[in-house]
Order: sequence, then structure tokens, then C-alpha cells
Amino acid sequence: MTEPIENYIDVSGYKCRVWSKGKGDRIGFLPGFGGLPKWIPFLDILAEDYEVVVPSIPGFPGGLGHNNYDNHLEWLLAIHDLLQESKLLDKTTIIGSGPGASLCADIAALWPSLIKKLCLISPWGIYSDNEPMADPWAQRAHEVSELMCDNPELWNNLKSEPAGKNSVEWPIEQSRALEASARIFWPLGNTGLEKRLRRVCCPVLLLRGVNDKVIPKSYMKTFSKNISGQTTTKEINQAGHLAELDQPDIVAKEIMSFVSL
Repeated sequence: MTEPIENYIDVSGYKCRVWSKGKGDRIGFLPGFGGLPKWIPFLDILAEDYEVVVPSIPGFPGGLGHNNYDNHLEWLLAIHDLLQESKLLDKTTIIGSGPGASLCADIAALWPSLIKKLCLISPWGIYSDNEPMADPWAQRAHEVSELMCDNPELWNNLKSEPAGKNSVEWPIEQSRALEASARIFWPLGNTGLEKRLRRVCCPVLLLRGVNDKVIPKSYMKTFSKNISGQTTTKEINQAGHLAELDQPDIVAKEIMSFVSL
């Protein structure tokens, strides 16, 4: 497999990496908890038919500047600029996973004319006292893998430093990603997004791993009920919270079928 093209853009005065690969219509991807320290098979599958563009959220691996934002509005303006500089805000389909999905949904709510379609994989951003989402920041390091994936080794492989790299920056990047997600979503992933979902008017595909230990199934119903645009909800067997890691082929197939409609 060829490596993705790597470029950098400026967001609020800080560099953020943008990976791209493939040819065809552009689709964007904002990653899940922990970000993307590595390119993953899910993206390679999409890149067979599309130009896949993956900008790094500030503070996630490949992105800087997470200490620059003091409230959720400032974060959303930064994500808008991140997507705009990545040329993903021109009637483009955008995929988001977990925290990335929540940010995508908020962008579609605040700038509804800029996104063609949304694919949201176990999105964060809402909260229920009756069924609270799991707290990923409260886990010991060895517990996070079981929380994120049905196959924990997939998470461990994603977060482990490549052989021979031996970079001082690698573990710092992983810790910075946890801090950045906490700054955006503390406490418990809740941003009040539920109040804004009615403004999302584009078609939306909602995906959730059947064995997701982070986001309760009822949350997907809340998203579907409140989004104004047409929604389609699918569950992915043998998949946990990061379904795109557990079942890359199936998740990519569902997304490609949705995008082609």
C-alpha cells in the first residue's frame, strides 16, 4: 500500500497535518478518540474510490494548538477553519467517529449549507442521566483498548510506536490527544449538541458497533429523532466503539453505499 500524501495547514496560527489519498470525489474523515497516529485500513478501502482527506484536529496526533481554545464555540470555529483549509466545506461528504462525529454534526448544524452528507460513527456530544456514556478518561491505560475496540489488539496496534521509530514525540502526541479531547468534551462527552441537531438538514448515516461499550444504543435514537435531515441507522456486528477499526470493510461498504445514493 502507498503512503498518504502529507501536507500541513494553518489553524489559528498552529500547524495541523492533512493526509490525503486516492482519486475521485473528495470525502473527509475526522477521527475518533485518540486521533490517528497512523493511517488505517478503513481509509485505504475508501481511497480505492474516493479522494480521502483526513485533517488532524488540534491537539490530536498531527495537530497543534489545543490550548488555544477556551470554550466550545472557539473549538467549533477552529474545526470550521480546519475543514475549510482542507477544502472539505464545499458540499462534501464528511465522516466522523466518536468525538470527530460530534464535531462534524455541530459544523453541519451551524453551517448547514456547506456539507452534502454526514456519516457519524458512534457520535459523542449528547448525554443522558439514565444511560451515561462511559468515561474514557477514567480508565487505566490497559483498560482503554477494551473500551474502544471489540478486538483490543487493533487499538493497541494503532497506538503503538512503529518499529524503529523510537521518537520522543510519539508518547507525547498520544497524551496530548487525550488532553485535547477532554478540553473539547469534558464532562462525559456532553456539549449540548442535542439542542442543535434539529439544524442538521443533510442526509445522515448513523453507524454503531453492536458491542460499543462507550455510546449506549439509545443515543443513536436521540440523534435520529432530532436531526431534521433524512437519517439511516445501521449496526455493525462484531464491532466496538471504533467500528472502523474492528470492521473496516463493512463500515466502508456501508458508507460508500450511502454516499453513492
